[in-house]
Order: sequence, then C-alpha cells, then structure tokens
Amino acid sequence: MIGGANIRWCFMVCRVTLGPVNRRDMSLAALVAALWGFNFVVIDWGMGSVPPLLFVAIRFAVVVPACLFVPRPAVPFRTVAAVGAFMSLGQFGFLYLSLHLGMPPGLAALVLQAQVVFTIVIAAFALREPPSRAQVLGVGFGVAGLAVVALGTGGRVPLLALALCLLAGLSWGIGNVVSRASKAPGGFALTVWSATVVPVPLLGLSLAVDGPSAVTRGLEQLGWHGALSTVYTAGLCTLVGYAIFNRLLSKYPSGHVVPWVLLAPVVAMACSWWLLGEVPGTAELAGAVLLVAGVLVAQGTLRIRLPRRGGDDLSGPGEEPADQAALTNAASSPMPGR
Repeated sequence: MIGGANIRWCFMVCRVTLGPVNRRDMSLAALVAALWGFNFVVIDWGMGSVPPLLFVAIRFAVVVPACLFVPRPAVPFRTVAAVGAFMSLGQFGFLYLSLHLGMPPGLAALVLQAQVVFTIVIAAFALREPPSRAQVLGVGFGVAGLAVVALGTGGRVPLLALALCLLAGLSWGIGNVVSRASKAPGGFALTVWSATVVPVPLLGLSLAVDGPSAVTRGLEQLGWHGALSTVYTAGLCTLVGYAIFNRLLSKYPSGHVVPWVLLAPVVAMACSWWLLGEVPGTAELAGAVLLVAGVLVAQGTLRIRLPRRGGDDLSGPGEEPADQAALTNAASSPMPGR
C-alpha cells in the first residue's frame, strides 16, 4: 500500500489564496480581459475594406470629444502624449496592420501577450520593480504557452504579420510602464486625453501609404459593420477597458496587473471559434491552458509548492521552507492602494 509520504511525492500541491489585489479589482481585471479578447473578433469583422490605419484613426477620433467633459489628468502633457503614442497609436497601428495582412484574430490575441514579458522586464529596469519569484514563474507559464502556439502554427501565418503583432506588444509594454510611472490619479482621464495624439498622425500615415482615394473610399464604405465595430472598440475597449486598466496600474505594481491580460487570448480564441469558424488546434488549446495558469500563478491567486518528504524540507540549501517563504512574500507585498 502506498503511504502518505509517497503520495505527497507523486503530486504537486496547489493552494488557492488571495494575492495583493483584492477581489473587486481582480473582477475588474478579468472584465477588461474579456472585453479586449472579444475586441479582436470585432476589429476583424468591422474593418472590411477600410484601410487599417484609417480604421484606428476613426476609433480614437470617436474618443476625443470626451475631452470636453473630462478634466485633463494632473500630469505633464508629455506624459499623456507618451501614453497615447505607445499604448494607443503604436499598439493598435501595428495590430490593425497585422490583422490586415492575414494574422488570425485568435492567434493575434495570443501573440500580443508578449507585452507581459516586455512590461515586466522594462519595469524592472525603468521603475526598479523587480518581479517576484511567483511573477517570474507565472510569466514563464505564459511564455511557454506562446511558444506552444507558435510551434503549432506550421508556418501558415505571414512573417511580416507576426512581426507587426510583436511590435504591437512591445509598444503596449512601453505604454504600460509609462502609465505606471506617471501615477496619474484617474485612469479614465488619462485614457481619454491620451487619445488626442492618435487620429491626426494615423490619418496622415494612411493618406501617405494608402493614398487619398483609398481613404475616401474607405470612409464611404465604412458601413454599419464598421460603425458598430468602432462603437465597441472606442466605447467599451478604449473608454471603459483602458480606464479600468490604467487605474489598476496606478494602484498596483505592473507585475500584479499586466498578467491578467493573458486571459484575453482565451476569450479571443473562443469567440473566433464560435463566430468565425477558427477551430483551435491542440497547440492553441494547450497554450491557452498555460496562459491561464500563468495568470493565476503570477497574480498569487494560485500558490504552488512541493510537499516535504519524511519531515525534510524540499527547499534548497539556504532557502526558506515553502510555507515560511509564502508568509515572507505575503508580508513584503505592497498593500492595495499604496
């Protein structure tokens, strides 16, 4: 008969606990991930024959009038412009181009999550926010999930589209760090005012790249699909989603907020499967599972420890026991709102 000590050696014990982010803010982060995940399908559905850079310009032009009702955030305008340039102009300019060149929406949502790695690495150097061991492990799960998906694509995705999607993730990561460093008191005001730097540059780029006739034709052929897509992306994803996201970044360290976005690809894949007929393969499903695990581990909601055998601790020489390490990490974590 197998003894209890041997059973403990056969299995890894997982404990679900609350991390430094409270339940309400965890729910808000999950809501943002759901909104942004469905966003990829909405963009692909609404773009049609509209040039991609023009479509991004229209999206953010719809947001700009909100500046009449929202006071400017109490940060220098150069900070507002930097957030808009990286988190909005750069990210969505590259993303829409990637989708236009053939990147499937579900896969684009997965590849874009390279921003998690970019954000945590950049924040470690620029903001001196070194990731905890749990965050490193969680990001490791996420990177492994992305690698599994990439290996399973079989070269069916255009290389340029893949590169543009990665550039979108890099731009998003830089924007996350700038937003965190600004410590703006309200995420909604920062979201609204940062949109002001997007429409004119992208409209100019669209005129230069696509030509005036293509821009005119795109505006004429926007249609109700494009209008509904713009309402969703501008209203729910930009105003609501980024307002919540920037608020969370101003409240918690980047490593506790950004990993939640790893849930967005799961939503995108499910919606692409249901609405667009993009049936995910084994690699996509396995990658999605790893991404979800990465969110839970990096957030601290799921703690993983190796059990002890025969009373001996499994930690290496000079390391704290697993339970004591968990207590130490919890004590050293910043309090919500600090």
